[in-house]
Formats: sequence, structure tokens, C-alpha cells
Amino acid sequence: MRDAVLQALKEKNGEWLSGEMLSESLRVSRTTIWNHIKALLAEGYEVESSPKKGYRLSSPPDILSPDEVCPGLACEVFGRKEYIYYQEIDSTNSQARTLASKGYPEGTLVVADMQTTGRGRRGRSWYSPRNQGIYMSLILRPVLPMKEISRISLLVAVAVAETLEEELDLPARIKWPNDILVNNKKIAGILSEVVSDMDGIEYIVVGIGLNINNQLQDFPSDLRTPATSVRVEDQRLVSRVKVLQGLLVRLERRYFDLLAGSFEGTLEKGKSLSLAIGQELKLDTINGVIIGQAVDIDDYGFLLLRDQSGIIHTIMSGEITILS
Repeated sequence: MRDAVLQALKEKNGEWLSGEMLSESLRVSRTTIWNHIKALLAEGYEVESSPKKGYRLSSPPDILSPDEVCPGLACEVFGRKEYIYYQEIDSTNSQARTLASKGYPEGTLVVADMQTTGRGRRGRSWYSPRNQGIYMSLILRPVLPMKEISRISLLVAVAVAETLEEELDLPARIKWPNDILVNNKKIAGILSEVVSDMDGIEYIVVGIGLNINNQLQDFPSDLRTPATSVRVEDQRLVSRVKVLQGLLVRLERRYFDLLAGSFEGTLEKGKSLSLAIGQELKLDTINGVIIGQAVDIDDYGFLLLRDQSGIIHTIMSGEITILS
């Protein structure tokens, strides 16, 4: 019944729909209609009410629910089999890992309009205010040789950056391995968590946090990297629904290209979007600090760093600071 009420309001395209007509068409009482209207209001829909005119959706909803995202989603798998939406959750990655351990299929998507304890890399938090960004986690079950699993991190970064480029005309760049920057300010972060067993990869959970409609003064002052959002850079409100739809399509295309054995296009795109290649860097790893120049990204998405002695290191993970 809730879905029927919402669909009836959408079909009016912002015009008024009388409560009497709605109750008659759905064959329920006007009290029942009002209860469902209140539920929609609680979900974040902007529904106006008038004793004489009835109800109407006052603006296009920008809620990341399946009602809003799935009808316009041009994916075959991602978000199609299981689209799990929360108005508020502690962490989409934590929930996705729980679901993956229970056997939820590849392409399962967990999305929230707010996270209370959003997680970033190295145990850091991700600022996740209500209705301002995209907070999502995707379950992948790739059938790939173990040596190729690292390619997934690069393809996710490429998909996020090219979504910002192509959908919003923003000069997004990849700060290896998992940060997306616009004008040297962080707009998105990626957290990939791999769970394996004796037979290989059991599943990967890919978490993405993307700042969309945040205002600059809203960001915490203690962030390691200056933050930005689409709204700060473009001076306008943007549909989170459309950005999410575009992002999922690019993720799916890049991912299934990889499974089909085609990674060259993603690798070249990743190199062209890299902030690191050609720069002097300080790299913090579990084995200490290396200072040198980033010279390339190899076929598996690893950073190649030439140190001050001329030795080239293959870097699989770590935290980089650009020095030049």
C-alpha cells in the first residue's frame, strides 16, 4: 500500500491529488492514506498536504532508496539482485560484510543516507552526514587469479573519478591507492576489504564514500586532507540519485571487463588520472618510510617508486604524501 500511494503521487508530477480520490482508487480509508503519507515523510519525501487539495510531492526526491534509484538504473547485476537501503546505519561496509558472510550474491548493494560510524582506511572514520553524500558498499565475488585481485582497487578508483568527470565535469584525480581528489581536496574515499579462505577469494566488499551536497563549513576541522564536495566545487545542488546510477554503471562495466580479461583500458585511464605519477613522494608503509619519485603503475595496479638510490620498489599498499 505504501508503494501504491507513492506511485500515485509520482504519477501526478507535482500536481495535487485529493485524499478522497486516492482512498477510493486504492479502496482504503483516508486515515490509512494519511498513515502512509506520514511514513513517506519520515523516509524523507517532501509531501505537501492541504485539507482542500489533498497531497502532492513538492520536489523530486533525492533519496537513495530502491524506489528512486532502481527505475533508472542501467545495470544488469549491480544493485539489481539485492538493493538494501537504510536511512541510517553504523557502517555500510560492516553490514555488507555480514551479508556476504551469509551468502548474499555478487552485486548486492548496501546504501545509506547516513552513517554513524562510517569507516575509512587504516581505521579512520568517514564523515557521513544525512542526505549529503553517497555511502555505499558493494559485494563482489570475482573468479580471478589471486595475483589479479589488486586490479579491483584501481578499477573502482577509475570508475569514481570518471563519474565525476563525465557526469559533473569535475577534474577528478586519483591519489593512489584509494582517494579521489578535486583541486587537491578530497571528495571521495574507497575502502576495499577482502575475505579469503584456503580456496582463494571468498568475497570482496568495496565501500565508497562520496561527498555530494556538503557545504564547506560543515566538514570537521581535523580532517587529514582538506575536504570538498560536488556542491563546493560546482556551486549547485546535485542529484545524488543520478550520480549513484552513473557510478554503478561505470563500476559494473569496468568490473566485467576485468573478468573478461580486459584491463588495459582501465589501467591506461588510471594512469592518466593519477596524481602520483611523475611526482616526488613520501610513502609510509608497514616497513618504514620511502622517499622517491613515482614512475608508473604496473599491470596489477601497484605503484612503482624509484627511491633516492635509483632502486625501483613495487608498492602494494601504503600512505603517500606528494612532496612536489
